[in-house]
Amino acid sequence: MNQTGGVKTDRLDAIRSHLYANGFSTIQDLADAVGASLATVRRDLQILEQDGAIDRVHGGARIAEGSSVEMAFQEREKRQLSAKRAIANAAYELLLPRTAIFLDAGTTVLQLARLIRINPMPLRIFTNGLIVAQEFLNIPNLEVVLLGGQLRSENASLVGPQAEAMLETIWFDQLFLGASAISPDGAIYSVDSAEASLNRRMLTRSANGYVLADSSKFGTMATYKVAPLNAAKLITDKGLTPQWRAELTNFGIDATYAELGAKE
Repeated sequence: MNQTGGVKTDRLDAIRSHLYANGFSTIQDLADAVGASLATVRRDLQILEQDGAIDRVHGGARIAEGSSVEMAFQEREKRQLSAKRAIANAAYELLLPRTAIFLDAGTTVLQLARLIRINPMPLRIFTNGLIVAQEFLNIPNLEVVLLGGQLRSENASLVGPQAEAMLETIWFDQLFLGASAISPDGAIYSVDSAEASLNRRMLTRSANGYVLADSSKFGTMATYKVAPLNAAKLITDKGLTPQWRAELTNFGIDATYAELGAKE
């Protein structure tokens, strides 16, 4: 894409992000936020409306109904993206052809799914993530199984008793699990009770579990405990502080530190 096209794409992304974060905004608000003229913003809004991303109303715009979940996921996906991609590269190197793996619905695990899509190998892939599963449409050498269950819109994931019951009939060679937070007590936490329960069950159904968590997740808290971090091996990035590295050693956690800026 040429430079002009790149600037335009960045501006469209900035408008979407502003509307997601702030709700309804006037054209003047958007022009101030993205540093563009009123005429330019009007043209951008027309493009976004045609794409179904926004609704133009009463001299301004808002995120289109039904797209807020997608936007929330996209915003999380962009955070610490370099670290997530480095972690995904390290995880990809652990994959073995003709094995069964489980990919959860997290945004770091999504980066691993995208690497598999680009460089596929014969794998049987199970997932509870709708967006993760979509990455594998029409990709050769992959057998993909999506868990059934209750749709958790906030993470585009399937959870609940049906999903957990299905897990009881499956065994994985490898599990790749994201984390909402890694608390000071050395445990994995989630923002959702059903997600936490399903994640706990995943850990009992895999020969080798890997937690993919970028360094910004450490020292943070969420509501529902999943498991002690030493229930799985850890892949994080080299941005993790020396204090936390020492803590991981004290907790007896086997950690791999991915190099930031690894090849995408």
